[in-house]
Amino acid sequence: MGEENGRSSPGEIAGLFLRLGLTAFGGPAAHLGLMEREAVARRRWMNRESFLDLVGACNLLPGPSSTQVAMALGYTRLGWLGLAAAGVCFIAPAAVATLGLAWAYVQYGNLPQVQGLLYGAKPAMVALIAQAVWKLGRTALKNAWLAAAGAGCFAAALLGAAPLALLLVCGGVTLALAWGRRRANAAMGLALLPMSVGGGAGSAVGLLQLFLVFLKLGVVVFGSGYVLLVFLQRDLVDRLHWVTQGQLLDAITAGQVTPGPLFATATFLGYLIGGWSGAGAATAAMFLPSFVLAGVAAMLAGRIRRSVLAGAFLDGVNVAAVALMASVALTLGRAALVDSWTWGVVLVSVGLVIGTKVNPAWLILGGAVVGMLAHGLR
Repeated sequence: MGEENGRSSPGEIAGLFLRLGLTAFGGPAAHLGLMEREAVARRRWMNRESFLDLVGACNLLPGPSSTQVAMALGYTRLGWLGLAAAGVCFIAPAAVATLGLAWAYVQYGNLPQVQGLLYGAKPAMVALIAQAVWKLGRTALKNAWLAAAGAGCFAAALLGAAPLALLLVCGGVTLALAWGRRRANAAMGLALLPMSVGGGAGSAVGLLQLFLVFLKLGVVVFGSGYVLLVFLQRDLVDRLHWVTQGQLLDAITAGQVTPGPLFATATFLGYLIGGWSGAGAATAAMFLPSFVLAGVAAMLAGRIRRSVLAGAFLDGVNVAAVALMASVALTLGRAALVDSWTWGVVLVSVGLVIGTKVNPAWLILGGAVVGMLAHGLR
């Protein structure tokens, strides 16, 4: 067992985060709860304030925040080697499990029983996204300005505004207001620079193009894993037409029913687009930026967490992120809620996530069982 301010062996770090990667269902909040219990209460790697410093720093970064906290914890124990061990071991179970689901989806996705499973699981997934929007919105909308900014971002998202532009413009304007100087125009100009990578619709998908698209996502996605859905929708469905909206929702569902980071959805999508090599390229590209950013966050955690300006920027980014998530929940809900059965699943799921502490994996499994039964009766 490690001691506070001490060092750990690579085996200890790898063993802990491999176990967490195999069992950490429930999304970023659940992941952080497990990590706090292991790193602070059980192993005494650091005190609770230092752990919160890491969480705050990683929340300022693009990419999967809970995965970056895992990497940052590894860095505090064994430098870059510890970071690599924690990151790989936490990500690998989710990537492998999601890849297995992607293979099964391609092989058997058109069978009636599999269609029934997805028919019931998708509404449960929509309920989970709606719950995340509600909980994060209550935290993010701290004052009248942020509430107005969130409403504006939601409207802009429905009208097709670029997600990255919304995140950076809202964050930049909030930062400018906090700074008290007239810098908003510069922030907006930088945010609206083109971020397109790759060719347009209908072009052949090469591994390099696929890698670059997912690398961009790994660099620019702020907020929780659900914000990733916005970027996936805009890039892979609307702009490049590499997958359909139905396939995207299936990929999201696969990412949710497996442990570990929701960003492993990239593995599923990479397999649909480019087979085994596509899965590897998409996974590597999606998580590669985090291996660098998490190390920087671990080094600067205390300073970033105490920064008023960094906090103001994060307030704006979080508001825009919640608005984008709400727009995606609306879009995916239209696709998933097609009859009385699916509406029943989503309403029951909403009741369960509000009134109980049900694990999301069990919720989706229950929806899948109902979907298979209902599909058999049709």
